[in-house]
Amino acid sequence: MTSESVAGEIVEPHGPHGYSHDKEAHLKRLRRIEGQIRGLQRMVEEDVYCIDILTQVSASTKGLQSFALQLLEEHLRHCVAAAARGGGPEIDEKVAEATAAIARMMRT
Repeated sequence: MTSESVAGEIVEPHGPHGYSHDKEAHLKRLRRIEGQIRGLQRMVEEDVYCIDILTQVSASTKGLQSFALQLLEEHLRHCVAAAARGGGPEIDEKVAEATAAIARMMRT
């Protein structure tokens, strides 16, 4: 495995995926989003006003979108870049995967 640049810093990968170097921060972020979703469940159980629930839905959605964009960036910097350095047909596969992921994100 080779070093890579993430947000302008050289980072040594600690696993097979681009997010591996910052795994704990990603897990912390996902736990925060999970807490927001549980909060939504409580709000519904407690018959909270609709607009207040929708505000929380929006915050949760934005949290997931932000996480997805970060993960996509790390995928491009690690997985796609590694395939490009290696040459061969794998780069086409990685670019197609990333393009499909972007298309799915745009539909949401």
